[in-house]
Amino acid sequence: MSGKDYDVIIIGAGVTGCAIARELSRYDLKICVLEKDEDVCSGTSKANSAIVHAGFDADRGSLMARFNVEGNQMMEDLSQELDFEFIRNGSMVLCFDEADKEKLQALLKQGEENGVKGLSIIGGDEARRREPNLTDEVVAALDVPSGGIVCPFGLTIALAENACDNGVEFRFLSAVREIRKQENGYEVIAGNSKITASCIVNAAGVYADVIHNMVSEDHFEIIPRKGEYCLLDKEAGNHVSRTIFQLPGKYGKGVLVSPTVHGNLLVGPTAVDIDDKERTATTAQGLAEVMRVASLSVKDLPFRQVITSFCGLRAHQAGHDFILGEARDAEGFFDAAAIESPGLSSAPAIGKYIAGLVADKAGASQKSGWNGTRKGIIRPSALSQEKRAELIRKNPAYGTIICRCEGISEGEIRDAVTRTLGARSLDGIKRRVRQGMGRCQGGFCTPRTMEILAAETGLRMEEICKNIPGSEILRGAEQQEVNSYDRA
Repeated sequence: MSGKDYDVIIIGAGVTGCAIARELSRYDLKICVLEKDEDVCSGTSKANSAIVHAGFDADRGSLMARFNVEGNQMMEDLSQELDFEFIRNGSMVLCFDEADKEKLQALLKQGEENGVKGLSIIGGDEARRREPNLTDEVVAALDVPSGGIVCPFGLTIALAENACDNGVEFRFLSAVREIRKQENGYEVIAGNSKITASCIVNAAGVYADVIHNMVSEDHFEIIPRKGEYCLLDKEAGNHVSRTIFQLPGKYGKGVLVSPTVHGNLLVGPTAVDIDDKERTATTAQGLAEVMRVASLSVKDLPFRQVITSFCGLRAHQAGHDFILGEARDAEGFFDAAAIESPGLSSAPAIGKYIAGLVADKAGASQKSGWNGTRKGIIRPSALSQEKRAELIRKNPAYGTIICRCEGISEGEIRDAVTRTLGARSLDGIKRRVRQGMGRCQGGFCTPRTMEILAAETGLRMEEICKNIPGSEILRGAEQQEVNSYDRA
């Protein structure tokens, strides 16, 4: 592997790419992650259902079934090792018609054959006893105790930080424009750089087909599948305690109602195939459909408490299964492609699998001194009164609340910027500490957050972006308004 800039280049810093990076960091390899955006978790991984699926709905024998069940089983230990939010809250799949109970039974059998534990079918009355806000039309449900919820930002950032702390290099704003085969490796043109590697891992999300087709004659196509969501205020967070799915049938499919690990209520998504890999705008029609279909499952949903809506794109492929492994006609080029749902759930297991293939190809040995643990940002609000008071005495910044909706302190925002792979945009801060994710959606806290970001990074106020360059917040004289912001 001598003579190359890197042993391995991973393309894409979403949850799959970061999971692979973390697992590969166990080995004595020089590794680089290329990401077209300014931060990790900026594509599909940032806009999804935040569900850790159990694995009952994936086709028997599929890669989805295998890695979903494995990833689900890994998630609890991983959340302890890397200090991110995960709750095994369980889920239900609802049946609304007596004639559809056979489909529910088939789903149960499929789940058991996939290796999902604890599945059972319960009647409508029992389902409503467990979840009182289910509609009267529910006649039966598949009860799934192993289902869970996770913070997708927290998971992805934790994986990336741990990989970086173990020697993996991350390059942002580095969109891959060309890949050329070389003797014993590849040359990659990304951003304004030209770098080489012996192995490539393609974890590029909705662009995975573009990357794959640069080096392989076995072309495939990724179809962006658009999904729209509504996020409700924390006052609605207890409307259900489990994740509520619908059995595919005359009432439609795909729209879920679920609590989040942060106490909100999430409703969605739609599923519409589009041809634009960047079209993530919500629509009135799509959000209305989300509300209509969700109301078939759960009554009295308080949609007046919607605080934001968003849209994500899933990397759908016609075969409806993950594409994993070394390309037939491109030695050393490994795909982790078509990672649509249950991709978030499967990411830890996919990371372990692909890393194993790459390490074997490279003949790499595990390195000594690898550290598989990581501590997240201190959350003063989660501490006891005594410990919080002690923290504030040591660092008063933790006692200065910047985001009142979410109770986020100046200390947390500074941590988000200064730690490993620290935020360089407002969205980066938001994903790390939830500043701006509450009721006002950043209406009050953004100016002060910008001042902190500028102070910690040396950026000028007019250089601060929402996310990628071109999304700057201020123009010209508007800067004076923020500089005169009343911190009181």
